[in-house]
Amino acid sequence: MVETIFPGIVARTVETPRLVAGVLERRADAPSATVVFVHGNVSSSLFWQPAMLALPPGIAAYAVDLRGFGDSETLPVDATRGLRDFSDDVASVIDALDLGPVHLVGWSMGGGVVMQLLLDRPDLVASLTLQSPVSPYGFGGTALHGSLFTTDAAGTGGGGVNPDFVARLEAGDRSDEAGSPRAVYRSSYVAPGFVSEHEDVWVESMLSTAIGPDNYPGDSIGSENWPGFAPGGRGVLNTMAPTVFDVSGIVDLAAKPPILWIHGAQDAIVGDASFFDLNQLGAAGIIPGWPGAEIAPPQPMISQTRAVLARYSGAGGTVTELELENCGHSPHLEHPEAFSAALAALIAA
Repeated sequence: MVETIFPGIVARTVETPRLVAGVLERRADAPSATVVFVHGNVSSSLFWQPAMLALPPGIAAYAVDLRGFGDSETLPVDATRGLRDFSDDVASVIDALDLGPVHLVGWSMGGGVVMQLLLDRPDLVASLTLQSPVSPYGFGGTALHGSLFTTDAAGTGGGGVNPDFVARLEAGDRSDEAGSPRAVYRSSYVAPGFVSEHEDVWVESMLSTAIGPDNYPGDSIGSENWPGFAPGGRGVLNTMAPTVFDVSGIVDLAAKPPILWIHGAQDAIVGDASFFDLNQLGAAGIIPGWPGAEIAPPQPMISQTRAVLARYSGAGGTVTELELENCGHSPHLEHPEAFSAALAALIAA
């Protein structure tokens, strides 16, 4: 049996009007600031424990399990709301614990969750840290400034996932076979060659993902456009479809909290040539029938985030970008000192 909770971390449940949420806490007496961490897809709050423990002792830290992940309730995800089911859940936990305003940290999909929360509940946000975040225009199917390649966002959402990976998650596969959650962690969550003493914990975190059309990965519908499917209205992956998710409106907020954007130069998941983008797989010849770059080019995810944050800065916000070499999708694991120093500096400022 793997011990998943680190010394110094307390696991608790928090009841809100929206859900019963699993929450990890690193306590602090009379805290000078509070940080709330939000995990990404196919993971849970367990991944945040090293970052929580690395914070200065006077800072309180919480990590929230999103619905259908970790120890939170498995509730349906209404993807027609974009990521709002998740961001509203996080806001409800912050309200229930009477924490706000807090320093929000979001990883991958969680980066989209905290950007949505900033749009809807700016009163709860003291600062925003985006670690390897999903593009402000969602995952797949858009050009630099967010315009759709096809009106139905073909090739994005729940239909693009590898069914073998989903089956292995549901079966609780802890092996290191090709396609297993452990193998996906090693090849995609971190840069090649990175080794963690806590890998078994990270695999347990991935395996906490609730499987099904209302959760991960979600449903899909047919499309006349390549590759033959479009996002449905249920489940996790459809929440980031560009037809329902667009948080570029943070640029227009009257009050702009400071933003730290930290990402790895070797990120396999979020990049301008991501192999989790079906158009990139088509361009590489991995998926047959690709109609070409004029119709279905890869999404420039990093360039999109950089452009939106440049507009945020130009409109009066403060943005700090930290790109780390020899780093994949998980800077807080792969370069913990750099991540912790950047986050502490943001909080102190």
